[in-house]
Amino acid sequence: MPNPCLISSHFVLLTILLSCITSMCSLGKFTSPLPNDIISLDLATRLRNDPHSINIVSNDYGNLVHESPSAVLYPSSIDDIVNLIKFSNNCSTPFGISARGRGHSVRGQAMARGGVVVDMPSLSQNGIGIRVSWDPSLGYYADVGGEQMWIDVLRAGLEYGLAPVSWTDYLYLSVGGTLSNAGISGQSFLHGPQISNVLELDVITGKGELFTCSQHMNSELFFAVLGGLGQFGIITRARIVLEKAASRAKWVRMLYSDFSIFTRDQEHLISSTVPDYVEGSLITHQSPPNNWRSSFYTPPIAPRSLLYSNPRKASSTPLNSSNTTTIRQPTISIRWDDRMSAVTPDEDVFYTLGLLQSSGAEESGEYDKLNNEIIEFCEKSGIKIKQYLPHYKSEEDWMEHYGPKWNTFLERKNKFDPRMILSPGQRIFTSAIAYSDV
Repeated sequence: MPNPCLISSHFVLLTILLSCITSMCSLGKFTSPLPNDIISLDLATRLRNDPHSINIVSNDYGNLVHESPSAVLYPSSIDDIVNLIKFSNNCSTPFGISARGRGHSVRGQAMARGGVVVDMPSLSQNGIGIRVSWDPSLGYYADVGGEQMWIDVLRAGLEYGLAPVSWTDYLYLSVGGTLSNAGISGQSFLHGPQISNVLELDVITGKGELFTCSQHMNSELFFAVLGGLGQFGIITRARIVLEKAASRAKWVRMLYSDFSIFTRDQEHLISSTVPDYVEGSLITHQSPPNNWRSSFYTPPIAPRSLLYSNPRKASSTPLNSSNTTTIRQPTISIRWDDRMSAVTPDEDVFYTLGLLQSSGAEESGEYDKLNNEIIEFCEKSGIKIKQYLPHYKSEEDWMEHYGPKWNTFLERKNKFDPRMILSPGQRIFTSAIAYSDV
């Protein structure tokens, strides 16, 4: 049975969440880093660089990073993306290309300064959409375009009484976007993250090559892309595992005043087969008693202990001076496939810890400082963490993040995107000096 209360014995997976439209071909020559002969491509009529198009993709949900590309591609087919990547590869100095789903990144991860952002939702008009199927060896599944939202996957499945087995808490996210990270929720302890429930992918690599891949076919690319932060390819189709949807649900809410008992019971629940979903949150004195999952509060919160089971150590955590709401989800590492690019703490049981923060632009620096204090606190206290939706500024930090997987990550990058074209906004293989102000 899991340790009943000693949270410090577990690693922690830490989430800090913190004019007219004119086509390129009508512009003649570019006043941008893109080569002028890009206007000779068939896809040029679907490239835009008007202020409206550029402004949309120069921001994201986090509203912290503002990076302008030279153009936005609104693809009418997968071939448009293939040809764009091939064109960049053939340039003496290739330009960066990022796939943008629904714009929910928080640190500019889907941006491409001076390059091209691909508007993936444009594929919805002529893409594969969502097709629900059944196979004697695979069971129920759905072939889904990478641009599709999970809410639409759910709706399509429910028409047949089916649903995906693993979710994110928020469903208006793109399939390709969450699979490029992991896709986690209170179901992850039972079914694993979303990347553990994919049977097959269609991927365009950084060389402009389109592959179908799975655990048994082009498997290295398959495992690289899942949780790969967009570094190895753009997901254009995913085969998602489905199961019969429940007709009824029972929701049990339990309130605790003792943090150790709260944690003990959470770990007991994930070791059983009774619940399908386990999640917890810390409620402050300022929270309404009937609001079990609070959003954001301006008064500071003072959790009994967020990272330790010993209440006396709570006063030493930097969270006590923040207006942060926390969401906690225990999970089991065996549900994560270590062959994938995603990294987790090296422990049988670990927690995803969401620190939900909200502020105005003028206060964002203070929250960055707080985030750094939390990370430093964990490091000094021997709590080994991994960031979900990671944000780093140096190669050394990325190497530390991936640990033993770094060499494999680098080898895969050199194999599938040797000219470092894809997802420059992640800042993994981009000069830290160029982004030192971010």
